Amino acid sequence: MNPPPPANPRAPTPAVDELHMRRALELAAHARDADGEVPVGAVLVVDGAIVGEGWNRNIALNDPSAHAEILALRAAGSRLGNYRFPGSTLYATLEPCAMCAMALVHARVARVVYAAHDPKTGAAGSVFDTLVSERHNHRVEVESGLLAADSAALLRDFFRSRRL
Repeated sequence: MNPPPPANPRAPTPAVDELHMRRALELAAHARDADGEVPVGAVLVVDGAIVGEGWNRNIALNDPSAHAEILALRAAGSRLGNYRFPGSTLYATLEPCAMCAMALVHARVARVVYAAHDPKTGAAGSVFDTLVSERHNHRVEVESGLLAADSAALLRDFFRSRRL
């Protein structure tokens, strides 16, 4: 009997997923601290390497499309010289909205791992099922809840501080 093939060292594991989500949480805190933005961060990973990072910059850039996920995709596109990222994983601290979900579908992102659910505008299962819709020619694998408590606390504390 042949031995099993060696594990792909770049394949996502729970430890790798947590490492990248922790980076996304750092970016979310940066959005809050540097620009007073809603604390959301995103990291795009291809073959085990971070190729794009983003954090919410709607206010700073006067751009309604400047969500963390979109900025991570833009950074990756610039770095890789392509607009499609097959085999990639996007880590986001908040469930993507419909705009970001469609950008992820068009970019051919393979997998999205997000922390906190967005019960108002989430498009990865909470309100809409955009990432897995059979109407699209590409579907994105979705995993949720990784470090959700950390992300939810960051968001909750941000909005509480705004209401004081």
